[in-house]
Amino acid sequence: MFRRKSANDLKQLQPRRICLIKPSALGDVVQTLPLLPVLNECYPDATITWVISKSFAELLEGHPLIDELLIFDRRGTWGSWWQLLRQLRAKKFDLVFDLQGLLRTGIMTWATKAPVRVGLETAREGSHWSTNCTIPGTSRTVSAHARNWRVAEVLGFGLFPREVALGWEPSVFEWYRGQFSGWGKRPVLAISPGAQWVTKRWPIEKYAAVAERAISELGMSICLVGSPAEIELAASLEEAIRTSIPDAPVRNLAGKTSLKQLAAVLGLADMMLSNDSGPLHLAAELGTPSVGVFLCTDPVRSGPPGEQHVMVSTEVECRASYKKQCPLVGDQHMCCTTELSIERVWSALKECHHRNQRRSRAA
Repeated sequence: MFRRKSANDLKQLQPRRICLIKPSALGDVVQTLPLLPVLNECYPDATITWVISKSFAELLEGHPLIDELLIFDRRGTWGSWWQLLRQLRAKKFDLVFDLQGLLRTGIMTWATKAPVRVGLETAREGSHWSTNCTIPGTSRTVSAHARNWRVAEVLGFGLFPREVALGWEPSVFEWYRGQFSGWGKRPVLAISPGAQWVTKRWPIEKYAAVAERAISELGMSICLVGSPAEIELAASLEEAIRTSIPDAPVRNLAGKTSLKQLAAVLGLADMMLSNDSGPLHLAAELGTPSVGVFLCTDPVRSGPPGEQHVMVSTEVECRASYKKQCPLVGDQHMCCTTELSIERVWSALKECHHRNQRRSRAA
C-alpha cells in the first residue's frame, strides 16, 4: 500500500538495500557525497546503490561506501532506459532517496516499488507523486547543500562531520606529481573559467588580470581546468596571461583530465577560482579554499558551505535570476560581467588566501 510516511519514521527503519538517485549534474552529485558516511552510520547493515549518469560514473567508481552503481545514459536508447527501470525493480530496494526531483528520476523512483521512497520539497515535473515521504525544510529558499544535508539532520546525524571521500588509485597521484613536479613549492591556484550557462561566465580578460596578480603578488602558479567543451576558452585565458607574463607558471589541463584526475588537481591545489560550476563545488567539498564568482546565480542559495571559502557576486538588479540567457538587450546585455570588477574578485582572492593562512597557522 502506498502510504504517506513521516520523515521521523526514517530513523526507525532497518533497510537491507538502499538506492540513492542523483544522476547529475557534477555540482549536485558532489554536494550529495557527504551523505554516504551518514547513511553508512545510520544503516550499517544496508548496501548502497547509486543511480548516476554515465558522464559522472567515473567519479564514484571505487568509492568505499558505494556497493553498486547503476548507470543512467541520458542519450541512450529506449531499450537502455527500459533496462534500467527493470534493474531498479529487480533490486527490491527497501529505501529509495530521489534527491534530483525531476520527471525522469520520479519514474526511476516509481519503478523501484520500494516501500519507502523519499523526496525533497523542491521536487518538480510531477516527481513528487512517486514518493511517499518528503524531507521537511527542503524548499528552494534553502541552499542546495543544506537541502541535501537535511537528510542527515532528519536521520539524527546533523552534527556528523561533513566529509567527501573518493576511491583514489595510486596512479592518479602519480599523474598529479608528474604534472607539477617542476614547480617546486609555489602554491597552485586552480582556475575554471567555464560554465555550462553563458550567464555564469565572467570574462576571460578579467580572469587573466586576477591570475596575473596572483602570480606576481602572491607567488602562485596557475592550473587551468575545464571540460573538453571549454578547451578553447582555457586556451584564450592562457594566451592572455602569457601576453602579460611570457614565462608565467601556467599549466593548461582543460579537456585533458579524467574526472578522477580533475578531482586530484582540485583537491590538492592550494586554492580554487571559478564561476558557479561543478569544479567549484568539487574543489570546495574536497576542502580546497575556493573563491566563487556568481553572476546569474545566488552564492547563498547555490554556493558551497564552509568559512574557508569566499563568494563574490554581481550587484546588478537582475542578479540571481537563474536565467540561462541574459534577459537584457542593448547596452545592458550581460551588464553583470561589467559591474563585477577585477578589483572585487581580486580582493576576494586575497581575503581567501589570508583567511586560510591564518587557519593554517592556528592549526
